[in-house]
Amino acid sequence: MKYLRYGEDGIRVVFGDTIDLEVNEKVRRFYFFVKSLELREIIDITPSFCSCLICFNNMAISFKDLTSLLLKKTVDIESVALPMPVTHEIPVIYGEENGPDMEFISAYSGLTKDEIIKIHTATVYTVFSIGFMPGFPYLGTLDKRLYAPRLETPRVRVPKGSVGLAQLQTGIYTFESPGGWRIIGKTETTLFDYRKKPYSVLGIGDKVRFINIC
Repeated sequence: MKYLRYGEDGIRVVFGDTIDLEVNEKVRRFYFFVKSLELREIIDITPSFCSCLICFNNMAISFKDLTSLLLKKTVDIESVALPMPVTHEIPVIYGEENGPDMEFISAYSGLTKDEIIKIHTATVYTVFSIGFMPGFPYLGTLDKRLYAPRLETPRVRVPKGSVGLAQLQTGIYTFESPGGWRIIGKTETTLFDYRKKPYSVLGIGDKVRFINIC
């Protein structure tokens, strides 16, 4: 772990520089461990692919003192009880008006639409991070055969539920939004609801399997 200053009231705790399950599991364990400490000096903690960002009250504690405290506390990090990952099946309608970039992915990869769907639905993805918009899951790792660059010019409007590809990731737009991912399908599943906790259906470490419903 590397503890790096992030502005005046932030600490970025880095666990690696690659997007893989081993690194992300360290992020996940640290995230739940720090949350379990319930330190009043910590305002928020946000996990990502390879790091956690801690926002703290710099009027109550300094960067140096909080870093020192966390280093002492994390001796017991293996004792934290992690929630069991939940596997979610997400039904998707692929192609046509629901997947406007399917033809591009086909031309770029040399695969047919049916092959793309078969590959995309064959993997059980891990939720590496939640971000960009409330509930948006960054899912990996995408099969290398489906690698695709982002749009050169992002769309002004991507419909809610759109399933997209970007490099070696796949994700789901939880709200209508601008976006630059390549859209291959759409789901009607609601993944974020501010009216009921835990708000986001998917959590870091959860698993996702896409189901083709034609």
